[in-house]
Amino acid sequence: MNVTFLLTTLVVVVTPGTGVLYTLAAGLAHGRRTGVVAAFGCTLAGLPHLLAAVTGLAALLQAGSVAFTVVKYVGAAYLLYMAWSMLRDRSALVVEQDPAPRPAARVIGSAVLVNLLNPKPALFFLAFLPQFVPAGDIGAMLRLGGVFMAMTFAVFTAYALCAAALRERLPRRPGLLTGMRRGFAACFVALSLRLAVA
Repeated sequence: MNVTFLLTTLVVVVTPGTGVLYTLAAGLAHGRRTGVVAAFGCTLAGLPHLLAAVTGLAALLQAGSVAFTVVKYVGAAYLLYMAWSMLRDRSALVVEQDPAPRPAARVIGSAVLVNLLNPKPALFFLAFLPQFVPAGDIGAMLRLGGVFMAMTFAVFTAYALCAAALRERLPRRPGLLTGMRRGFAACFVALSLRLAVA
């Protein structure tokens, strides 16, 4: 397998974005299990992007400025909603000894929406993967897409476990937790604005 592809993919996956931020917030707020489930949901969101790239839908999305703009603004609006929800939910980052587990379906649904409404992964699959795939080789694109998703899950899981470990060591200081909540919300707002003007 092409080393350049692996290294570039690793850089793209490790670079913090909406999925990483959501996974960190989930692990920090609700622990190891929820963080790993969030990592899985963010990874799962790559599947529709990959299938869209394979079937040519991503090319249509890129070529159709109206469609791209709609997806872009819906994604930006959802990130703003995430920021607002985090600020509104006063218990979102309260460190409890035995937190009530969040339903896996709800965590996965939110994680999928976070990445699904971001057009950047679709453009990544469209612009990056074809450079390493012989023309018309759908099997190769699916294999490389699978590698990308496996790497995404591994890296995001590492982020989730680190956040959960930090969570277990956080002192019970409401001011610190409030600041972290506001910091995550500010990051979601910044990512939303960056997506909107992209």
